[in-house]
Amino acid sequence: MCCVKSCCAIQWDEMRFLCRRKSTSFIRMTSCFNLFVFLYLIHISDKSFGEVFTSMMSVNQAVLAETQLVDHLRIYIERETQRLHDIKRFFSRVTALHGGIYNESSATIANPLVAFKLVKRLQSEWLNVVYSSEAEENLQALREGYRMMEDSLPKPEDVQGAAQGLMRLQDVYDLRVEGLVRGQFQRITNGNAVDIYKPSVSDSLSGDDCFLVGKVAYDLEDYYHSVQWFEEAVRLFRGTEWSPENEGTFENALDHLAFSHFKTGNISYALHLSQELLLRDPINSRILLNVEKYEKLLVKSPPVIGHGLSLKRPDTTYLRTRDVYEKLCQTKGSQPTHYKNPKLFCDYFTNGNPGLLLQPMKREVISQQPYVVLYHDFITHAEAKSIRDCAVPGLRRSVVAAGVNQATAEYRISKSAWLKESVHAVVGKMDQRITMISGLNVHSPYAEFLQVVNYGIGGHYEPHFDHATSDSSPLYRLKTGNRVATFMIYLSSVEAGGCTAFIYANFSVPVVENAALFWWNLHRNGRGDDDTLHAGCPVIVGDKWIANKWVHEYGQEFQRPCSLNPEE
Repeated sequence: MCCVKSCCAIQWDEMRFLCRRKSTSFIRMTSCFNLFVFLYLIHISDKSFGEVFTSMMSVNQAVLAETQLVDHLRIYIERETQRLHDIKRFFSRVTALHGGIYNESSATIANPLVAFKLVKRLQSEWLNVVYSSEAEENLQALREGYRMMEDSLPKPEDVQGAAQGLMRLQDVYDLRVEGLVRGQFQRITNGNAVDIYKPSVSDSLSGDDCFLVGKVAYDLEDYYHSVQWFEEAVRLFRGTEWSPENEGTFENALDHLAFSHFKTGNISYALHLSQELLLRDPINSRILLNVEKYEKLLVKSPPVIGHGLSLKRPDTTYLRTRDVYEKLCQTKGSQPTHYKNPKLFCDYFTNGNPGLLLQPMKREVISQQPYVVLYHDFITHAEAKSIRDCAVPGLRRSVVAAGVNQATAEYRISKSAWLKESVHAVVGKMDQRITMISGLNVHSPYAEFLQVVNYGIGGHYEPHFDHATSDSSPLYRLKTGNRVATFMIYLSSVEAGGCTAFIYANFSVPVVENAALFWWNLHRNGRGDDDTLHAGCPVIVGDKWIANKWVHEYGQEFQRPCSLNPEE
């Protein structure tokens, strides 16, 4: 039985019992499906829901959370509609009286029954209508429903992470912000906007969406991005009415855009925008001071006529291979010259193992230096699904080595979980299959447990080595040496992006569902192979899952012995 099913079985049974026991009135308020959603979210929220932006699985769970919120809002609207209907009915009755019998002779009021009803209505009925707490009770019920879900909803950090994911896609794939806003993934090629991917399901961004992305960049003092996103926010806000669910306004966007242009050195345009803002808010002292400041700066250093300013993307201090990395990601795994190399080939591979004689592996040798091989159909759809399902409860934000410890990092956006062989039979099958193909000993402690990874919004892992490059690396705590080899299994497909790019070797491998990528991290002499520097390119569209199996040096002495050549 899969680990997810066994963990949740008790709660699912309780849910079905509650659905049978609930009264008809309760079922009118909330369906058993929503109770199922609520129990499901309770089950997973304390395990894997945090940092939603780092995993598409968590994003999918957020859809379930919003389903519950929509139901709370529906109930609120129904109750408010009924409340307003009751008020309108009271209004119609009173209005009819004033347009009817009260316009007749004064003898009507002399009627004690009519007089009694007037006095009673003014002292009692109007009081009940004016001071009714029903509206507050309805609103309180909506807020209570939201509070129940709050722990399983995205946090402000998730908005920031999701916005940074969009900006990452913009940079790595050289995408036009104007296209992204319209739901298109376009790049300028030879002066024309060219679609690099056409999504089957598309959605455009609002002015408030663009404002929030720009605000994230602005708060990080990243004015290169804030200018572009605030420009779109101003364009979309202009001439439209403000909606109460929006965080930004036209004035806010214009104000932030002006200052962003100032910070990028475009003072004349910052002045122009500030003057437009001043027309809308003439007594804003801060904007007045900005206008005076910009005017003085322009007098001191007038702009050169005909010399336009262009935005310059800021340099990075930690990613020295950025240009190569991004170029490889943009090729989407295309290797136009590899077919010319006779040392690169495809074949049916048995490794001399009897277990592979009847069903050999489909091997594609992608590179000789470093030695990189792709094994097609390494895993079945059912096996991949079992591994994904069993990993869900244990998914946590992925970490990287930070000295002797491990920590989260912006250059790795994903969640990961570790699966022991005992978790599910399919994990043991994977280990056995890896051994048959490579001959390596993958049993503990000579190999790490299977690491399952799910990437997030614009999820990526910038250039890195799998093997330890420092003696203080936490990898050595296993006391089995360094990582000698990597098996990376693609547990899903993606619609666009997500390639594995080998930076110094100058090639990239696309995501091939159910295939496994293998390479040696170390030379036979134990030194790290610099050519294995690789990266997981950002996922443009799709839900990328992989599984990593890292094999260590110890236990492989006879499987991969040292060479007579100490330099090899």
